[in-house]
Amino acid sequence: MLAKIYVKMKESVLDPQGKAVLGALHSLGYAEAKDVRVGRYIEVRLNPALERGAEAEKRIKEMCEKLLANTIIEEYRFEIVE
Repeated sequence: MLAKIYVKMKESVLDPQGKAVLGALHSLGYAEAKDVRVGRYIEVRLNPALERGAEAEKRIKEMCEKLLANTIIEEYRFEIVE
């Protein structure tokens, strides 16, 4: 099993890296770019012995909240694929 995790800043939090990328896009002539938010993509391969479904989701949620995402300023979502 593979967990695909997407982490990004909450909409209410300033994203300085996104602003820097937006500025760079504009300087390269991409004036149509209106806003940029930068995030992270993380893959976690799970032990096949782990129960599928609710147990796997519970474990990934714990990983996200304890280490992979700073839930004060970031939000995350994930999907588990076989």
